[in-house]
Amino acid sequence: MKFLVCIKQVVDTSKMEVDPTTGRLKRNNANSIMNPLDLHALEAAFSLRDEVGGTVTVITMGPPQAAAVLKDAVAMGADEVYLVTDRAFGGADTLATSYTLAKAIEKLGTFDLIFCGQESIDSNTAQIGPEIAATLGIADVSAAVGISYEKEGFLTVKRQIGGNIEVLELALPAVVTATEVLNHARYPSIKGLLKKDEVEIGNLTAADLPVDPARIGMKGSPTQVRQVRPVVPPKKENLRIEGKTTEEAADLFLSAMQKLKVI
Repeated sequence: MKFLVCIKQVVDTSKMEVDPTTGRLKRNNANSIMNPLDLHALEAAFSLRDEVGGTVTVITMGPPQAAAVLKDAVAMGADEVYLVTDRAFGGADTLATSYTLAKAIEKLGTFDLIFCGQESIDSNTAQIGPEIAATLGIADVSAAVGISYEKEGFLTVKRQIGGNIEVLELALPAVVTATEVLNHARYPSIKGLLKKDEVEIGNLTAADLPVDPARIGMKGSPTQVRQVRPVVPPKKENLRIEGKTTEEAADLFLSAMQKLKVI
């Protein structure tokens, strides 16, 4: 079977910095990591490859430094890795990103299963996986908590809906997004660590893909991030009410609540 995993380089939230001029996140290798949920997407593909055989291709979209997460994927066991990178892709929202990734996937060939992390920690939209599936015209299941390959051409997927577990039979090809409870991601192997600095990373630019220029980058993005800023907790002020009698204190309390429009 042929598996493909979409991963993303994200800003480590513990080292997040915001550019005071642009209001955008500062992205560089010093404060960037692989999106945590993508580790579980990788493990899902590796585990199925171990079980049924096949290859695992990994793809990411981003600036040249995003190649770092592809090398991490190689250290874990990826067979092939590709970087979708071009200035024309810059500023893409989830719609433009998923469109570009879908076109890159089509360029690479046909895959039985495509895995993504359920969401990324820098935007938390959970939209990329389903949008890739919609663009490719294939089925998808989001937020998987369990998977098994028991019947040829079908994947059994479990996902949690509230306090219940929904069990679905998913016809392949398809897209599945992984949660943190789906599995335990493996550690890089010694062989993989030695291989990651020698691996050939395939680059895919706008010129390499059959993309519509009006649907990529900022031009193809109906939504744009205007500003990113840390959440400032509201200041709390204590209200002290004193009255000579209980009745007077109650009247003062009622008056204060009315001024605050609580009652």
